[in-house]
Amino acid sequence: MDFSAFLVAFATLFATVGVADIAFIFAALTKDNTPAQRRTFATRGVVIALLILLFFAFLGNAILDVFGITIPALRTAGGVLLLLIAIDMVFARHSGGTGTTDEEETEARKAHDISVFPLAMPLLAGPGAISAVILLTTGATSDAEFWLVIAAIIVILALAWLTLLVAIPIQRLLGLTGLSVVSRVVGILLAALAVQFVFDGVKASGLLGS
Repeated sequence: MDFSAFLVAFATLFATVGVADIAFIFAALTKDNTPAQRRTFATRGVVIALLILLFFAFLGNAILDVFGITIPALRTAGGVLLLLIAIDMVFARHSGGTGTTDEEETEARKAHDISVFPLAMPLLAGPGAISAVILLTTGATSDAEFWLVIAAIIVILALAWLTLLVAIPIQRLLGLTGLSVVSRVVGILLAALAVQFVFDGVKASGLLGS
C-alpha cells in the first residue's frame, strides 16, 4: 500500500485546518471558561467538524456531478485556493480561508457556546479544509488511497482535539513568534503542494496536449 497519499493528505489538512493556529484562537475565546467547559467545546466542535468533512469526502463526486465540475477543473481551482492560503501563511496575513474574520471573532466572543460557530465552522472545517478534502478524495486513484485520506482526516482532527485541550499551555509556550515560525514553514510546504495540484489539473485537462 502506498502511504504517500496519507502523507500528502496529512500535510495538506494540517495547513488548511490550521492545527497550530486554532490553539491561540480557542485560548482567547475560552479564557473565561472552566477546563470542563473548554473540554466540552473542543470535543463537540471536533465531532461536528469531522461529520462535515466526512460528508464532503463521501459525497464530493456527487456534488461535482450535480454542478458539472470536472476533476481537472477541481484540482486546478483547489490548487489555486490552497496557494492563496499558503501565501497568507508565509506572509503572516489573516484571511477567512483557514480561520475567522474579525467580524466572526467579535460575534463569537458574545456566544456562550462556541463549539459549532466558530470552532467547528469555520475554524476546523472551513472553506480551505472542505476544498482540500474534496480535492484529495476525488483525486484518489484507488479505494486504498481514498481510505488513507479518510484516515488522515481522522488523525488531523484527533490532533486538533488534543491541541485544543492544551491550548492555553501551548499559547504560553510558543508565543506569537513560535506560531509565526510554524505557520511560515507549513505555508511553504502547502504552497508546493498547491502548485503540484495546479500542474496535475492542467495536465489532466488536456489543454496543453497529451
